[in-house]
Amino acid sequence: MLATAPSTPSVLTTLTRSPLWFSDGNIVLVARGVGFKVHQGQLARHSEVFADVFSIPQPPEQDLVEGCAWVELYDSPDDVLYFLSALYDGLYFHAPQASDFPVLAGVLRLSTKYLVDHLRLRCIARLESEWPSTLAGWDAREQSATNPLGHYAPRIICAHPILIIDLALELNVPSLLPAAMYDLARYGPSKILAGTPSIAHLPLIAPANADVKEQQQEQVDTPSPQQMTLTPEFLIETFRGRELAQRYLADFINAHLDDRDPSPDCDFAECDLDPIPSRQCRESFYFIMLNMLRAVGGITCGRDADPLFSLVQGVNMLSRTDFSSGGSGGKQCGLRMCMPCKVDFAKCVQKAREEVWSEMPGWFGLKVGMKVGEGDMDQE
Repeated sequence: MLATAPSTPSVLTTLTRSPLWFSDGNIVLVARGVGFKVHQGQLARHSEVFADVFSIPQPPEQDLVEGCAWVELYDSPDDVLYFLSALYDGLYFHAPQASDFPVLAGVLRLSTKYLVDHLRLRCIARLESEWPSTLAGWDAREQSATNPLGHYAPRIICAHPILIIDLALELNVPSLLPAAMYDLARYGPSKILAGTPSIAHLPLIAPANADVKEQQQEQVDTPSPQQMTLTPEFLIETFRGRELAQRYLADFINAHLDDRDPSPDCDFAECDLDPIPSRQCRESFYFIMLNMLRAVGGITCGRDADPLFSLVQGVNMLSRTDFSSGGSGGKQCGLRMCMPCKVDFAKCVQKAREEVWSEMPGWFGLKVGMKVGEGDMDQE
């Protein structure tokens, strides 16, 4: 984990100063050739790990950096920068953005490793707000990803779910997995298989002794970002969960919309002007069924494996007034369904959505309280 000085002096020969280099610092942390001149007291105050390291007696003669002892860390320099910045300045974000993920991941990774509980809890709270464990939290997250014009763009506020799955497996945060795998399953199979670019290829701190031309040439010669993909085991579970999500919606349509009986209190159960009882409500249920079948068949772009969305869309149809009455001069209108039938159907949908949320972890082979290990993502 840590190596205290003296170690291999060669790591100091091309040391790059990081943005965190305090003139009054009394300890230098070195991570892969990048130095951070900070304060022992600040680190020891928040981390028992660093407090223990600094308590180890040092030999009288050792290599120093600007008169300071140094400690080698086997961590990413970017993670160290994010972590130390959070220790000194706090962890603050404006409106949630997907671009926050490298910071969250870096701080969570090192706050877990070095036992800095307040930063770890702050990171987990932020991640769980975007990848919640409750249906109400999921609905709030989906609403925040939809602009006033109805455009749904979750990748603007949330990182790609494969990145979340990888982080949850690495640091044993299983509470993030159900929402992340459900989100991923809504992609088409080819996109699920393709994965997403890894963030590990984006260096935050430039190497030492590199002039502008060299850095520009390095950017030109840099290969395309590595793809982070699911392992075959997780890929199978994702496809399986995707199929079960579609099957649930198909079963719901078959059980609750196909030839659905109207409410016992239907206003149109007896009508002298219509020989067929509750005709308007039956026709409305049929119209809702046709639109839900479009979701199961994949006609609605990107949401064909999203029963939570499809079910709430069915309820939203009850209050819409933008349907055409037919014909070239047709006027906009709403469904001709009585209020008791609307209330009855809305309750049925809410119960189904709660059932989806409770069953969903099992669709992806997840268990409540499961322990997860490391190395379940593949790098290509």
